[in-house]
Amino acid sequence: MSPDRAPLIFDVHLDLSMNALEWNRDLRWSLEMIRRWENTMKDKVDRGINSVCFPEMRKGRIGLCVATQIGRYSPYFHRLAGWNSPEQAWAQTQGQLAWYRTMEEAGEMVQIRTKAQLDAHLDLWLNQTPIADDTPYIRESKQPIAKPPIGYILSLEGADSMVSLKHLERSYADGLRALGPAHYGPGVYAHGTDATGPLPAKGKELLKEMMRLGIILDVTHLCDECFWDALDIWEGPLWASHQNARVLAPWNRQFADDQIKAVVERGGVLGMAFDAIMMVPGWRHLKSKPADFQLKIERICDHIDHICQIAGNAKHVGIGTDLDGGYGTDQMPMDMDSIADLQSLPALLKARGYTAEDIEGIMWKNFVTLLRTAWKE
Repeated sequence: MSPDRAPLIFDVHLDLSMNALEWNRDLRWSLEMIRRWENTMKDKVDRGINSVCFPEMRKGRIGLCVATQIGRYSPYFHRLAGWNSPEQAWAQTQGQLAWYRTMEEAGEMVQIRTKAQLDAHLDLWLNQTPIADDTPYIRESKQPIAKPPIGYILSLEGADSMVSLKHLERSYADGLRALGPAHYGPGVYAHGTDATGPLPAKGKELLKEMMRLGIILDVTHLCDECFWDALDIWEGPLWASHQNARVLAPWNRQFADDQIKAVVERGGVLGMAFDAIMMVPGWRHLKSKPADFQLKIERICDHIDHICQIAGNAKHVGIGTDLDGGYGTDQMPMDMDSIADLQSLPALLKARGYTAEDIEGIMWKNFVTLLRTAWKE
């Protein structure tokens, strides 16, 4: 890669289809256009303060991402919002899949399912110069591409929508390559953030089928008991797509040090999330503001440092922003207005003594190495 070009970024957690279908955001629009469209909307707390769209991803060279499907099942009188049956949740995820397919047809995205496809896509972004709108750091290229497709690996956040294990097999055929069994609260297959309890029998069956199919386990959001129960069973590749350190932001949503160590020992990678509630201690939902903590991007370096100290190296940390995951700039670092601002992270890491190899690993290569190992056959 040319030294005068900004580095590639692999963001391992973006809720793109949720934003497109539930927020009705056309992610092909500019950030300003989306914000102006939502300026007077009040139906969701994060209207008009979004940070993710395709032009900003290209501007920041986020050329590869893990993009989610999500559909929670919320039974009668359940306190969390969701769908009233697993079948409805499944239908929601299928609509999200249809959106990804439509974006592929429009040339905006390309799905990555295999190591060969991954390597070809990386070659496009690393060895050729994609020319994105208003991107100042683009230089000469032998084969410029006007609007390079953003590569995506399909993931499912929370397994409630899996009506049966046959549905999991169908999803794998559709390109599903990673799955987190839980989201918030109690779930059908596992219990997540702010919930408690052991891994249900259905969750154990799910994990075995995931291993058979070769789907990566995303341990993000698992409550502590389900986390350890899952690791007792799991024998395949795993990662934590958007999971910071609990010691720096105390709450069960983050991982304790023994959990971080367990992920590292399994060869996993933890993606750093840029939601303020996961970055600083004492955040009060819908009450706190980033300015209350003077929160800046550099705070994520503290989480990175902590994980690297546990691991003894920088090979088990990556980026999993969760930007626009139900929040916007109201819960982002003050010096971050767009996903493109991730490009300020390499300089911050360099100032802390990280080598060029370390930084490349954190920005994209650590998660890619995991994928290449998981997809070696």
